[in-house]
Amino acid sequence: MSVYFSPSPNMQQLNSPKPYDGSLLMTESATVDSERELPKAESPKPADHVAMPSRSSVQSSSNSGVISMSPAHSGSGNSGREARAAQNGLTPQGWRVTEQRTEALRRLLDQHRGERHLVLLQDFPDPDALSGAWAYRLISEQFDITCEIVYAGTLSHQENIALVRLTGLPAQRCSGQALKEKNLSHYHGCVLIDNQGTTTQFMPLVQQANLPIIAVIDHHTSQGELKAEFIDLRPQTRATATIFTQYLQAGLLKLDSSNSDHIKCATALMHGIRSDTNRLMQAQEEDFLAAGYLSRYYDSQLLNSVLQASRSKRVMDVIERSLRNRVLQNNFSIAGVGYLRYDDRDAIPQAADFLVTEENVHTAVVYGIVHDEDEDLEVVIGSLRTNKITLDPDEFIKEAFGQDTHGRFFGGGRSMAGGFEIPMGFLSGFNENAEYTRMKWEVYDAQIKQKLYRLVNPENGMIRTV
Repeated sequence: MSVYFSPSPNMQQLNSPKPYDGSLLMTESATVDSERELPKAESPKPADHVAMPSRSSVQSSSNSGVISMSPAHSGSGNSGREARAAQNGLTPQGWRVTEQRTEALRRLLDQHRGERHLVLLQDFPDPDALSGAWAYRLISEQFDITCEIVYAGTLSHQENIALVRLTGLPAQRCSGQALKEKNLSHYHGCVLIDNQGTTTQFMPLVQQANLPIIAVIDHHTSQGELKAEFIDLRPQTRATATIFTQYLQAGLLKLDSSNSDHIKCATALMHGIRSDTNRLMQAQEEDFLAAGYLSRYYDSQLLNSVLQASRSKRVMDVIERSLRNRVLQNNFSIAGVGYLRYDDRDAIPQAADFLVTEENVHTAVVYGIVHDEDEDLEVVIGSLRTNKITLDPDEFIKEAFGQDTHGRFFGGGRSMAGGFEIPMGFLSGFNENAEYTRMKWEVYDAQIKQKLYRLVNPENGMIRTV
């Protein structure tokens, strides 16, 4: 049996990996009463109408085995919904959508009661991913579901390290040999939080073990067809932490101000919203409302301690290198910072954050070659930061660097920020010859600048090597 939100041509039935009462797909194309959730101010686009009714309007078809969901009719229930919406700081329409998505997730978790889930984060998790995963774990505990939160990379940003250490956030690193030896037979399924499987080294293992994907909850643009029982993708939402806070507002977990874990998770969610909205400067109404709800429970002193975490000397060195190497073109600041250790990867976005603050610069791109000593692999990592409203980081990076042989883009972005990751293939790996190492960097540095200059300065985009 499948559940559809209809009619929408861009929604497709997903194959559920195990018996379940519905394959639930919820994306930003879903609307209520012909009104779409607020789009980005800089690029409003029309959307197909998809009605998402209340549960009372669900009708079952015995002939097709499909549950059709028709628009809910206004009635006496509206006054109660409006009261609950006002109590949670949401519009009646926004509250209706939140209730429906929350109820769908509640049914999913009830179907998986007593199981063990593997919660997968991107290799370099940020506060948005970490806090969302923690919220999922606390929610799942009510259904006797045991969750293990894992990531295959490292925490290198000082605020991320402080967040995990100061809150005791239950996320575990599993990389190198430990990743290869990880036994997935103990789990009933996996959950992707703030990613869609393209940024975690766990996915090949998941596919090899035929571990079903139970849920995908993310705020990034769809990165391809996903087979999962529950998918909640909201590209117009600024933070995954906002999505999880809405689940809490709708009653999936009642926060208790006397519960230490609840206070710390609320603090982490607040930090997740803050970090993904550029300190709330790019926040939308739903982000402010989510932050307002969390303000009843979070620990402001704990959050301040996380934000006061000091930069390491290695991060400062990378920022200094970006300043020394930057090239200015048409209000773009482009800087290659050479070779970095795997654990210092997060120094690259911090350098981009710094360069974009320079006078007469609206966009900064910083990149370097990151060396993974465990695997003896190298990859080009880059970050983009912009304060130019008309520049779409996602489109810019995808156009600049294109796709791999499997059709996957080397990077993408969201509002005001983006990133890219390009494998080096045959040329990857450490070499003791200093001259060879220098030449390899110069080749990649020139190639990346070449691709960027074609967009930054199309009339003079070619790099002269003589």
